[in-house]
Amino acid sequence: MTEQILEINRELYDHMNPERSVLKSPKGINENVVRLISKDKNEPEWMLTKRLQALKIFQSMKTPTWGPDLSKLDLNEITYYTKVDEKSHANSWDEVPEDIKRTFEKLGIPEVERKSLAGAGAQYDSMNAYHNLKEEWSKKGVIFEDCDTALKKYPELFKQYFMTKCVPISDHKFAALHAAVWSGGTFIMVPKGVKVTVPLQAYFRINAGGSGQFEHTLIIVDEGAEVSYIEGCSAPLYNSNNIHAGCVEIYVKKGARVRYSSIENWSKNTYNLNTKRAIVEEDGIMEWINGNLGSGFTMLYPSSILKGKRARTEMIGIAFAGNGQNQDTGSKVIHIAPDTSSTIVAKSISKDGGITTYRGLVKINKGATNAKSNVECDALMVDNISRSDTIPYIQILENKSEIGHEARTGKISQEKIFYLMSRGLSEEEAKKMIVSGFIEPITKKLPGEYAIELNRLIELEMEGSLG
Repeated sequence: MTEQILEINRELYDHMNPERSVLKSPKGINENVVRLISKDKNEPEWMLTKRLQALKIFQSMKTPTWGPDLSKLDLNEITYYTKVDEKSHANSWDEVPEDIKRTFEKLGIPEVERKSLAGAGAQYDSMNAYHNLKEEWSKKGVIFEDCDTALKKYPELFKQYFMTKCVPISDHKFAALHAAVWSGGTFIMVPKGVKVTVPLQAYFRINAGGSGQFEHTLIIVDEGAEVSYIEGCSAPLYNSNNIHAGCVEIYVKKGARVRYSSIENWSKNTYNLNTKRAIVEEDGIMEWINGNLGSGFTMLYPSSILKGKRARTEMIGIAFAGNGQNQDTGSKVIHIAPDTSSTIVAKSISKDGGITTYRGLVKINKGATNAKSNVECDALMVDNISRSDTIPYIQILENKSEIGHEARTGKISQEKIFYLMSRGLSEEEAKKMIVSGFIEPITKKLPGEYAIELNRLIELEMEGSLG
């Protein structure tokens, strides 16, 4: 196992192709840039109007100061739209341009698709490079498109759900920025009663330095339907800063079930300022599984709004922070209806002066009788110079409810290391094994290939090979 891990290197993620853009917006964000994006995509007038409204909201809001320090993120130095050539979007893997294809082949996308996916998509900078849904699911009425295509094919459905109730454009500064400059992403609609038994996947790649990626994920799962969706993300290492401010909106209808899994492995020059939220109706189930590592600064708090009776959510997350990294992550749950329940398990690892923070919210509204919530936060610090904070916020407005919160912070036990070394392991191997056990609740929820990837990435971090 150790030899296999040591064969992997960061070049899988840090390699970069020469830029192949045919259109790049000028640096900075203004009305001209927003109009350029909308015009190039030939969007309907209502979308341009929404983008311009969002731009005004973005310009009126201050940058948040309550989390990681964002003072070095100069939004005027970011390129908000990078369009690769028209041939870069394909429905067949053979049609994808060779350099883009090699990037995704290094990351294992076509191999995993052949083995275990119902459909796959891949986005390169601001444009989708590839999208495919297996015929057996399209025949059942499942829609799996990139969002630019979905806007054209299903305009009324898109207008009804895009940044309306789930994540409104005024939600916060970076949600407004996203609404103004979004491009690409994933659109999924699963019809009533259809259970997609194998995962759908999309992979998002930033290739151009000093740029932003603002993909939108919109998932609508109708009554009694089920789907599992996996997102992967990466970017090469540059001297200039990148920003990722995507948005995920999920609608879980009555009796439906959604599992959303994400491994975000951006490079250290990336500011990961993502927004993820689900609205869960009666008897619906929403599962969030998140792995966050790689990026220099992360602010990410997947949220579930339990709107219907007996709605449930389970949220499991792991954050890793090494030297120069600040991972501010957590979960939010709002219990609106009676008999709703939520479980949050948050784990973090900090090393070499890295900072991890769990920042969470559990709110039980008046009238949400018999609501139950349980939060567990576990932080593991590998050395004496790292830091871990837990900042929970709990608001209970209904007396007939139950809530539990447990937080633990500790270091790797020297006794455990000594025991494993006495069985023939090196100190480094012993630490890796302890960390693998620590993150097991997350990896066992992921499909096999993704669990292996997350384990490898964190073990690489542990041996100092990432950077």
